[in-house]
Amino acid sequence: MCANYRPIHKSRTHLLDLFEPTFDYKMDIYPEDLGPILISPEQKIEWRAARFGLVPFWAKDLKAVQSTYNARVETVADKKSFKHAWNKNQFALVPVEVIFEPKYIDGQAQWYGIYRQDKKPFTVAAIYEYASVAGQEILSMSMLTINADTHPLMNQFHSPEHEKRSVVIISEGHRLDWLNADHTQATELILEFSPDEFTAAPKAKIDNFYP
Repeated sequence: MCANYRPIHKSRTHLLDLFEPTFDYKMDIYPEDLGPILISPEQKIEWRAARFGLVPFWAKDLKAVQSTYNARVETVADKKSFKHAWNKNQFALVPVEVIFEPKYIDGQAQWYGIYRQDKKPFTVAAIYEYASVAGQEILSMSMLTINADTHPLMNQFHSPEHEKRSVVIISEGHRLDWLNADHTQATELILEFSPDEFTAAPKAKIDNFYP
């Protein structure tokens, strides 16, 4: 799971061969915050500001929208909140510097950041949705997650008695493939990321790494 992340810094978007977004955003994102995503309508990559936590198109009240910031790959095609976005091929990428997860040490949760060893930004697989709630037009997204019980890095996080989960990272060579995928083929791009390319550190140290 991922309920907190640091989005790509505007000054580093060139590392993904992208122009800077034209809108501002926080550098510490939690559910309900607006953060930058990439979508590809008409085969052209575009920046959008999206709410972290998918709002289904049928939602009448934001108060009723809870725990939709992550979507399990195993059930995304069937869950009421997510199936419309999935079946409509509404795939997005979330460019991030770091994702944060709790690591339990001596029974206490301590927040750690997971990031690339080369400290480059990376892109997380997501789905997005448009909704109109009480006259407000909302673009929102949910990060996809997979089981990580056997992943040598991601299985270190979350409560010991809970299933381990991980975001899905889309590699550089497959970003356009993901954004333009058909839902019947998208699962081919949903893979565990290489633990050799990533590492983790306590959240308090992350500010020393990034602008």
